[in-house]
Amino acid sequence: MNKVLTKRKENYSLWYQELIIKAKLAENSTIRGCMIIKPYGFSIWEKIKLILDKKLKNTNHQNVYFPIFIPKSYLNKEAEHIKGFAKECAIITHYKLKNIKKIPKLYIDNKTKLKEELIIRPTSESIIWNSYKNWIKSYRDLPILINQWANVVRWEMRTRLFLRTTEFLWQEGHTAHSTKKESIIETKKILNIYADFIENYMSIPVLKGIKTKTEKFSGAKTTYTIESLMQDGKALQIATSHFLGQNFSKAFDVKFTNKNGKFEHVWGTSWGTTTRLIGALIMTHSDDNGLILPPLLSPIQIVIIPIYKKKIELKKIKKIVLKIKSILKLKNISILFDSRSKYKPGWKFTEYELKGVPIRITIGTKEILKKTIELTRRDTNKKIIIKIKKIEDEVVFLLNDIQKKIYNKALLFVKKKTKFVNKYEEFKKIIKNNGGFVLAHWDGTAKTEQKIKEETKATIRCIPINKKTEKGRCIYTNKNSTKRVVFAKSY
Repeated sequence: MNKVLTKRKENYSLWYQELIIKAKLAENSTIRGCMIIKPYGFSIWEKIKLILDKKLKNTNHQNVYFPIFIPKSYLNKEAEHIKGFAKECAIITHYKLKNIKKIPKLYIDNKTKLKEELIIRPTSESIIWNSYKNWIKSYRDLPILINQWANVVRWEMRTRLFLRTTEFLWQEGHTAHSTKKESIIETKKILNIYADFIENYMSIPVLKGIKTKTEKFSGAKTTYTIESLMQDGKALQIATSHFLGQNFSKAFDVKFTNKNGKFEHVWGTSWGTTTRLIGALIMTHSDDNGLILPPLLSPIQIVIIPIYKKKIELKKIKKIVLKIKSILKLKNISILFDSRSKYKPGWKFTEYELKGVPIRITIGTKEILKKTIELTRRDTNKKIIIKIKKIEDEVVFLLNDIQKKIYNKALLFVKKKTKFVNKYEEFKKIIKNNGGFVLAHWDGTAKTEQKIKEETKATIRCIPINKKTEKGRCIYTNKNSTKRVVFAKSY
């Protein structure tokens, strides 16, 4: 197996691309900007989807599916929304092809031009709020709490597997409420659901905050965000939750009669996360030898590799493996027994190290005689020998320990790469040389925000939630400021 990867320190971007390809997570499609998610990569997404879906259903959200095609007039109804997505929309203008007999090629039939162009879904607020107009008449119809797992299309000039592609998979929630207070509570609740999932299942430390007016979602009143820090010091936005206010209900004239019999516009939220989560998983934990996956999201939690010379030895090993499987199956631990004879053990070690399988177990003739097994944990490559009878307790402990340890390692990295800065020259130096989160004062203007971005390529990732008021001076204009914001270069 050609497992050698470019070192992260040499070229982090190339290391990332090579790792995805060699670990067989995904590959580039022949269609520009699109990716093919391969079985191993898709199985990670399925785990993410299964866990998040359960969390959303436990909070009374229901799954739906809306069309991928959206009439252009729907997007035109919310001015700020269409302004934000205009350059990213893929458009369908005709509905038929024709075949000229003399020339065996397909051509667009110009007679089949659509009366109204259709936009391939960049996001679904417009089509969903158009439906809400029919669904909502009274306060008794509220709240509506829906979510859909779907694909979207947004034209991208610079694409990168999992992080930014023309087509990607996601979930998008859309809710409708009778009061502003209820809508804001929903927005924050979803943000906390995302944060809980990302920290406790993905083992990624998160920074929760509010986007500036410049960076917020087009059409939202307030965008709440979850930011994380990758090993190269760049930030990655991995989930957002938007308080829409009454923007879309006014655009689509969605009203309800309240308990007093008066008409009001509905209050709304929308929120989502994408296959970008897999990119975050890769860049947060993995090393120069391959993936390091948190056990709770790893498609294979344990791989067992037999070491033998004769087939009779393999038979004895298989009996032990069956016993191990029966014990660990009760704990819902996923196990792969790789007994392929065409590959040597060393080749298999390399393969599963590259794929980030949390625990590798090897069993050979010596282990059979001693009634032991050898366990190797992927995060540290530390080997331990244990008695087979102790495997249940040891494996459960190790999986939990790996989950915690990789989180703690990532948290330590974030703390090390988080700096408080008061001077612009120091700010520029840190952004250029070290990266990371930089907390600095800002005068609150979009003009200053843009100037800093132009000069340093750093953006305001968020205004941290629950940070105390702190009087200071803007690093750029020296004007008064009441709170530090988080700057970073980002993906």
